[in-house]
Amino acid sequence: MATHMSRCRSWSRVQRFGIAAYRKYSSGGGYPNISLSSPLPGIPKPVFASVDGQEKYETKITTLENGLRVASQNKFGQFCTVGVLVNSGSRHETKYPSGIAHFLEKLAFSSTAQYGSKDEILLTLEKHGGICDCQTSRDTTMYAVSAEVKGLDTVVSLLSDAVLQPRLLEEEIEMTRMAVRFELEDLNMRPDPEPLLTEMIHAAAYGGNTVGLPRYCPINNVDQIDKKVLHNYLRNYYRPERMVLAGVGIEHEQLVECARRYLLDVKPVWGVSSAANVDLSVAQYTGGIMKMDKDMSDVSLGPTPIPELTHIMIGLESCSFLEDDFIPFAVLNMMMGGGGSFSAGGPGKGMFTRLYLNVLNRHHWMYNATSYHHSYEDSGLLCIHASADPRQVREMVEIITREFIQMSGSAGEMELERAKTQLKSMLMMNLESRPVIFEDVGRQVLSTGKRKLPHELCTLISNVTASDIKRVTTKMLRSKPAVAALGDLTELPSYEHIQAALSSKDGRLPRMYRLFR
Repeated sequence: MATHMSRCRSWSRVQRFGIAAYRKYSSGGGYPNISLSSPLPGIPKPVFASVDGQEKYETKITTLENGLRVASQNKFGQFCTVGVLVNSGSRHETKYPSGIAHFLEKLAFSSTAQYGSKDEILLTLEKHGGICDCQTSRDTTMYAVSAEVKGLDTVVSLLSDAVLQPRLLEEEIEMTRMAVRFELEDLNMRPDPEPLLTEMIHAAAYGGNTVGLPRYCPINNVDQIDKKVLHNYLRNYYRPERMVLAGVGIEHEQLVECARRYLLDVKPVWGVSSAANVDLSVAQYTGGIMKMDKDMSDVSLGPTPIPELTHIMIGLESCSFLEDDFIPFAVLNMMMGGGGSFSAGGPGKGMFTRLYLNVLNRHHWMYNATSYHHSYEDSGLLCIHASADPRQVREMVEIITREFIQMSGSAGEMELERAKTQLKSMLMMNLESRPVIFEDVGRQVLSTGKRKLPHELCTLISNVTASDIKRVTTKMLRSKPAVAALGDLTELPSYEHIQAALSSKDGRLPRMYRLFR
């Protein structure tokens, strides 16, 4: 039977390609002497679908009378993602106890004027196959719901209630205090120190102003935040002119109609003030160092524990996402790449990035070297996170400072093209997901009032040159470094030595001569 099936398949290939072609390309004959980049002869030319020219109109924006912006993008499918984004986050807590944004994230979608409990909200969404979530960052708070398109009216009504009419009951606030305490405890015990290091490097880089304020509620503030503090904050920051209602997978006119019905003349539960007392401070980059000497031996227990490591993050000021240099910095970050020493994969996973080739492939004792780029509306931070055995911290720091200095050298044509292609690929693959499109539409409209489409961003990425990379790196190296260090810090060089290394030509730390070791 198997022999008969094999013969049938062979005969079908002969009929399809002809005897000569079958002999030439079948596994029985020799390998064809044709480059992989050239089309095979005898194969018909492919016909690709063309764009109808409507792409530039795909993101529609309407501003209502109260200042609320409604942004949408239609997308085929029976489900939609709709949400409210608010220009509010931990950077706006200068006049308040830090941690309000953290509390609001935990309190989201609890009881409201219309719904008696979180369970009622979830049951309502279940009727439309829906889920809800709230996320806060340093500059944005996002309430989002994914559900069937047929339930749009219910979804917008629910969002309006969750954002503008939360009850904030005392038992809900007490439960949130417990959740926050648990999260802070978990943050210190987590094997992955990246969230904690990110907190530390922002505090070091911005010296306690704007984006340097803590994203997680400090333990001392947990009992200070109550309903009165929350209402005072919400009255100033949860205003329609600071909000965007964004939707993906729905008709724009339908979303605008729902916005008029549920978000236009709604009075918030905390009342309305004539003038908002909003903090408009611009981020002031200061540089500095934040150290946490910590015993990491109990972080990972078990039969095969992770080795006790020291983690270092070094950063320099980049630029805001509103500046033209944002795209070259994004390409530079992709060119640096990196990851963990156990990361599996191939070229598509960044194995040809500089931190892999120059650091992880050459220094087997380093467990991690990863580049990160954090960008905000008025500043940015490009940093490298590295981890190694505590005895080799000094050598690790010197390797990272050398990588920063080498960024200002000329980028090779192939590595630059690879980084640009990888960045475009990552952008386009992420924008296949409906929730990611929603967040992209909402964040862009909230910060700029308009949206750059993917093909525009791809064009900007393609236009980045080696001289652009050199220019932005030279500018970045003029800033003072921000350093975050976690673990056994006995061998950590002083901040002045790290600063001197980043000001030198080769990135080497000043030599230290000790009489006794």
